[in-house]
Amino acid sequence: MVYLTRVEHFNAAHKLYNASWSSEENKEVFGKCANENWHGHNYELHVTIKGVPHPETGFIYNAKTLGELIKDVIVEKVDHRNLNLDVDFMKGKFTSAENFAMGIWNELKPHIEKSDVKLHAVKLIETPKIYVEYFG
Repeated sequence: MVYLTRVEHFNAAHKLYNASWSSEENKEVFGKCANENWHGHNYELHVTIKGVPHPETGFIYNAKTLGELIKDVIVEKVDHRNLNLDVDFMKGKFTSAENFAMGIWNELKPHIEKSDVKLHAVKLIETPKIYVEYFG
């Protein structure tokens, strides 16, 4: 089994808050991330797929094609957007990095697994000190 990872970048804003809590409770749990005026991140997205190299190309999947797929399915929807308000697959969900990574997985999986490869992992880097990995 061979693993291939494609990295893409995008910027997005969001706010972490629980609507059933008071402003004080949200601030206590989420700190600056509960800012009433939102906050943003320069995200780095790593999408890893796995498969067996094709005998005619040596590829498990064309990396350029994978990049285009990620841009079309994810980046175009989230780049310079508000995750809480603008992103269809995050509607009604808490916009934590964990939930965002799972949402990205769910969006990509049907497109990637039409071929002979499997989606292996989504790694979402929110800050230089915080990232999540989701393996489905």
